[in-house]
Amino acid sequence: MTQQTPVSKAPATGAGGSAESKRDPRLLTTAASPKGWLDALRRNLRGGELGPIPVVVGLILIAVVFQSANDRFLSPQNLSNLTVQIAAIGLMTTGVIMVLLLGEIDLSIGSVAGLAAAVLGVLAVKQGVSEWLAIGAALAVGLVVGLLHGVVFAKLGVPAFVVTLAGLLGWQGLHLYLMGADGTINTSPSGPISLLTQTFFVPVVGWALAVLAVVLYVVSVAAVERRRRQANLPYKPWTEILFRAALLFVPILVAVWVLNQYKGVPLAFLIFVGFVVVLDLVLRKTRYGRMVYAVGGNAEAARRAGINVDMIRISVFGIASALAALGGIMLTSRNFAASVATGGGEELMMAIAAAVIGGTSLFGGRGNAYSALLGGLVLGAITSGLLLLQMDTSVRFMITAAVLLIAVILDSVSRRGRKTHARGGA
Repeated sequence: MTQQTPVSKAPATGAGGSAESKRDPRLLTTAASPKGWLDALRRNLRGGELGPIPVVVGLILIAVVFQSANDRFLSPQNLSNLTVQIAAIGLMTTGVIMVLLLGEIDLSIGSVAGLAAAVLGVLAVKQGVSEWLAIGAALAVGLVVGLLHGVVFAKLGVPAFVVTLAGLLGWQGLHLYLMGADGTINTSPSGPISLLTQTFFVPVVGWALAVLAVVLYVVSVAAVERRRRQANLPYKPWTEILFRAALLFVPILVAVWVLNQYKGVPLAFLIFVGFVVVLDLVLRKTRYGRMVYAVGGNAEAARRAGINVDMIRISVFGIASALAALGGIMLTSRNFAASVATGGGEELMMAIAAAVIGGTSLFGGRGNAYSALLGGLVLGAITSGLLLLQMDTSVRFMITAAVLLIAVILDSVSRRGRKTHARGGA
């Protein structure tokens, strides 16, 4: 949040135009001082807007605890493996976030991921189809499944919970049918499918990508602020833009440096982060994204405002299932095989948990794409740390449940805080 500098009122002038139109644009800059940022942070916290603070603090605590217990936790090899491990679930989580923004739930994403893996294996291995075509077909199957769910939900009025629960069972059955008696289809270790999670970029590429990301951020933000300045709206000065860019560049720089100590930046993680960035831009910067938030906030009000609520719901479920299918492809790539177990284990619960832990509200209308990245890192770090400590899966499930419960409690408390703040402001 930014704080607008107070602008003094002046009477309108004559033929020369109004004083409002001639005021100094510098008076419209936002508070870029440390005090201004602290004031904005305090206002957000009073209003129940916790942002990513709890997740970041949680990640730091997780890193300190596990590094203290095992000095290999923050090693380049372990962190590199962590980034690859979270890519599949993270992609599924991005789809879950879209559905949660509507205030709905999709219980079928694990089964859709398994179905996409089965389609991929059958076409690429048993039918001899090009692996790239097989990947495209698997994604198309996921998209069609999601659109079907959306139509039944939006047009027929069947609750999303029931529709996707039926999908969970039905698509899992089709998954098992396609896999056949063998139950496993091994993919080529050197083909495009396997290379999705086995490709690592040389250090110079990692550094170039880091610089490119920051440059694109500065250029895009500067363009937006220039348009705001031309429209006489509050805008960020260059000092704030560059300061924010520096805050972004430091963690990226550290991440690339660490990953380059092992094999380099993994392609799988870049794909995941790329989808997160694109989805964030769509949700924040496009009309479609604003309509998604509007429908999630109040569907009836959105309908009266002229938004095609049915179209939004159908498209969101289509996107969610397509991303679930991509997650299934990533799981196949990482395991060098599609099997009856692909997508049929903990993937569904972990994807939903990651979205909520990352900051997406279960009540709809609040959250962002970066919840997938933050939540995925939290769950991935917990899993990695417990594996290094050779702890049982049961312990991981209990810890994950505790973290999820804390996230939901924080969400409920922040909602209550926002309501109280709104009543106080009124």
